[in-house]
Formats: sequence, structure tokens, C-alpha cells
Amino acid sequence: MKLFERHQIAPCSEKICTLSISFLMAVVRLIAHTPNPERVVAVASRLCYSKFDAEEILKTMTDEDVEKNIRLLNEMKHESPIEHASFTYSVTGISRACMAQFTRHRIAAFSVKSQRYVNEKKFKYVCPPGLEDDELYKKIMKNLHKAYQQLKKKGYQNEDARFVLPNACDTQLIVTMNARSLRNFFTLRCCHRAQWEIRDVANQMLKEAKKVAPIIFENAGPNCFRGPCPEGKLGETCPFRNKKGKKNNKK
Repeated sequence: MKLFERHQIAPCSEKICTLSISFLMAVVRLIAHTPNPERVVAVASRLCYSKFDAEEILKTMTDEDVEKNIRLLNEMKHESPIEHASFTYSVTGISRACMAQFTRHRIAAFSVKSQRYVNEKKFKYVCPPGLEDDELYKKIMKNLHKAYQQLKKKGYQNEDARFVLPNACDTQLIVTMNARSLRNFFTLRCCHRAQWEIRDVANQMLKEAKKVAPIIFENAGPNCFRGPCPEGKLGETCPFRNKKGKKNNKK
């Protein structure tokens, strides 16, 4: 099964809107994170039950202790200690529709490319699967581009002209979340029931997180990775659920 789903971004020009020849995806990069995130989490967890201070615990804690401690946290679903680890991502090539879904998640910090301050005269747009060859869709995008240009030529500011821009208009953002918020995000957005675009982004983010904190995120993902699927009949078409079989779907 493919981890990422493809979508297209079409470039707009003043004269014509055409789909790009190559397929493009949202691009996710982990640009910063808490140094030694798993050790920080393990020390924070141990501190709650130890007579020693954090520095002493840090000096004496082995890699095996870190692994054992975090796995115990995951097993007990005791998640407050993992909030001490934070992760910052850059996300490019997503639609404003995807961004709206993304920014509903808390606790997180977001910085998004502003359509108020950035001129969108050469905006690109995301093309959902199934609409790549739809001439009506491309025509609408072209007309919206022309409308934006016309408003700008009449002297309207970006902040007013942007009202004609579509949800498909591409954007980019930087997001910072702690590990607990990320795990919740992955539970909801890696699920097959999430829309294709944000699911693609969530899967990329999880892949990057596992590179630096594999134990914290080893069982992260949709609910069916850890137990019963909560979606009922709505989840019957989920490929993960079908692969997991009846074991993880018993009530």
C-alpha cells in the first residue's frame, strides 16, 4: 500500500492555466525539534517519582532506561510527559482548504503565508484526484485568476482582491506541536476517513517524527493501529482495517 497519495498543483499565468506535466505532492520537512526528545521525556517522567533531581537522573539514565520508560508511558496512556518534546515542520504545496483543516488542531503554533501581504498574481492551485482532466475545473481556476488580476489593476489591495481566490489556492506554513498533540493529530488525520490531502501531510509528518523519536511514535497513527476501529460501518472500506483483520475490530 502506498504511504502517500498524489495530487497535482497547476501553475496559473496571466494568459493560460494548464496542469503541470509532472505529479507533485505536498512537501513536509521537519526543520527543528527538541534535542534528544526521548531522553527529555523519560527524564521528565522519572522525575515525578524520584528523590533525585533532573540533572542526576539525566546522568544516570541509560538508553535502555529511556526505551523502557517511554514504552511504559505508551502502555499506560500517560501522555503528559511527552508534551516536553516539540517538533517544528515546514509544509508546502497544500491547498487553503487543507490549511483550514490543519489549523483546527490544538495545541499548536502556526505561521501561514498571508494572502493579505503576498500578491497572488501567479498563484498555483491544488488539483484533487479525479479532477486532473476536468476542463470545467481548470476554466474556473483560470477565471478566478483573471478576476484577481482585474481587481488588482483597478487598485484594490491584496487583502480585498484575495476574496475571489479559491480554496484550491496553494499555501505554505510552519507548524510546531508537542508530541502529545502530534499523536492526537496522527490518530485523526492518518485515518483513512480523513480527506486525502491532509492524510498525505499527516503521514509525511509521522514518517519524519519517527526518524528522531521512534519510540514515542512507534504506535502512532489511526486508532486501528492500536485497537478497535471507532468508525463502525464508516470504516468498512479502510485498507488498514481489512489488513488488521478481525483482531483489532472486535468490540
